[in-house]
Amino acid sequence: MSKKNQIIPIRNIQNLIFTIRGNQVMMDRDLAELYGVEIRVLNQAVKRNIMRFPDNFRFQLSKKEYQDFLRSQNVILEDGKGKHRKYLPYVFTEQGVAMLSAVLRSETAVKVSIQIIQAFVEMKRFISANAGLFQRLDKVEQKLVKHDENF
Repeated sequence: MSKKNQIIPIRNIQNLIFTIRGNQVMMDRDLAELYGVEIRVLNQAVKRNIMRFPDNFRFQLSKKEYQDFLRSQNVILEDGKGKHRKYLPYVFTEQGVAMLSAVLRSETAVKVSIQIIQAFVEMKRFISANAGLFQRLDKVEQKLVKHDENF
């Protein structure tokens, strides 16, 4: 099966979704890889259609956010030409991902966007279904922190 027709497992896509500034987002480099285009091509398509991407669809990471992201992912940048990004990356929300299929204008882009949006929806379902559990865990963690502070 060719890569263009390959179905990407939802779990693989979910591993590429991060929470930044309170939004679930995907990085431009990960989206470019999923769509089978260069990061430059993806960002150029967005710039040509910038009216479709308001700040709540796509935003650029600050230097600190990017450094924190790299640290949290245990990413070690390699030395050498082409190993570092010239510009800070952009991240896309679920709505931005939906808009990407319209600006990339390919059958692959449409199929991949559908899979990515399904991954976002599945994550929301999981979070919603387990909200009570997350709240209880948060309370337990707060009690443990208080307990540790007392000793």
